[in-house]
Amino acid sequence: MSKETLLAIKRIAVGSTNPVKIAAVRAVLSGVAPNAAVEGIAVPSTVADQPFGDEETIRGARARAITAREKLDADIGVGLEGGVVELADGSMQTCAWAVVVDAHGSTGVGGSLAMPLPSSVAKMIREGTELGIAMDRLVGAHGTKHGSGAVGILTSGLVDRQRAYEILVIYALGPFLRSDLY
Repeated sequence: MSKETLLAIKRIAVGSTNPVKIAAVRAVLSGVAPNAAVEGIAVPSTVADQPFGDEETIRGARARAITAREKLDADIGVGLEGGVVELADGSMQTCAWAVVVDAHGSTGVGGSLAMPLPSSVAKMIREGTELGIAMDRLVGAHGTKHGSGAVGILTSGLVDRQRAYEILVIYALGPFLRSDLY
């Protein structure tokens, strides 16, 4: 897919109804596909609610992108998935991945949004709590994953979840923006 083809895109499907994910896709793709409608749809990730490791997290993003594109008969589908990674020293960090797919099977993958998690949050996740809920408990809030997210909380607002996801979407668009190099 060339830059010119991106300009002709009319419909972009996001594999989520999370307003942060939809806003991130809209913010990025409005510059390369200005006439496209961006629509979110609830689709299964086919992975655990809290994915562990980059591989599982990428699988979830890919499943969301493919299913959203198919269900909405869109030109491209975008999946965003957040996960966690256990490190050899016993600590835990975040990861997040974006996958962009088109109707011809072309794919781009971008990530990883790695940042350390507090040990109390890692403990809750190991006990079966999803990251977003663990962060809610940590700060005494509700629905933080639909706003600033862990990244916003842990950076005191220097980076919010939408801005972090925008970069991942840009990375995943690389093969589409520079198909001459891939």
